[in-house]
Amino acid sequence: MSTRAVPAFFLYGESVREAEPRFLHIETIPARSRPADWTIRAHAHRDLNHLLFVTGGGGRMRIEAELVDFRAPALLISTAGGVHGFDFDPETQGYVLTLSETYMRELVARLPDCRGLFAGPLAIDVRPEDFAPHGFSDDLERLERELVWAAPGRALALEGRLLCVLSGALRLTAGAAAARAAGPKAALVARFREAVEAHFRSGEGIEAYARRLGVAPSRLRAACAAVAGASPTALVHDRIMVEAKRMLLYTSMTVSEVAYDLGFEDPAYFSRFFAERAGRSPSAFRTEAKAAEEV
Repeated sequence: MSTRAVPAFFLYGESVREAEPRFLHIETIPARSRPADWTIRAHAHRDLNHLLFVTGGGGRMRIEAELVDFRAPALLISTAGGVHGFDFDPETQGYVLTLSETYMRELVARLPDCRGLFAGPLAIDVRPEDFAPHGFSDDLERLERELVWAAPGRALALEGRLLCVLSGALRLTAGAAAARAAGPKAALVARFREAVEAHFRSGEGIEAYARRLGVAPSRLRAACAAVAGASPTALVHDRIMVEAKRMLLYTSMTVSEVAYDLGFEDPAYFSRFFAERAGRSPSAFRTEAKAAEEV
């Protein structure tokens, strides 16, 4: 039985290792994708976040179990721990910016505006007229050059260039970022999502999560409704579904094995739970998803 849902790498292909606290890297899309025949198979990074700025071409991005088409100019985001992969059109152009989870959290703590950008995976096409202003492409090129220089003040220059790129990304995704804006309720929901990530297999109820967070269940429900437009229970179920789809797609585990791994005592109940939310049984989902990948 295979229990690893997806391959885990440092960047892509390199063995897993701990990222430096302020790890920052930028490279062109062709640099890594052309040698791989423009296909980056589904994988995950334990502690790295990616922002891809597609300036020419297009392709398809996998976000967990979903496949999303994109055309340049586009902004693609994958967050630490999330499954992602790419099928680029040949000669697609752009940049891949990578920064560590530790650095991302530091930036969010100092600059709350960043929270909207890193709230979750994202794939959006950008209007061409929004991409050119403010020299956004120039900021990416300057950041790439700064990374290979060893001039005095390099650390200051790197962060300055990075902040210019991130502010440009926020402006490109103003609508999406505004929908995920910071605030007390958003901060509570972010803490709740972290707790769910650690305990979604436990089967514990919302009251237990609220105790972990030191808030009343009613306050947690109100925050989730305001920020996520869903109940806390629905968010827990969403996380279970993400993991169920990962296992069905990327492992050879049987449906019963997936059910037990996710904390279900009855595989039949898990199948009903899955079918109510996915519109088809776990077995049908696995078959249809694999068929779609072969198209």
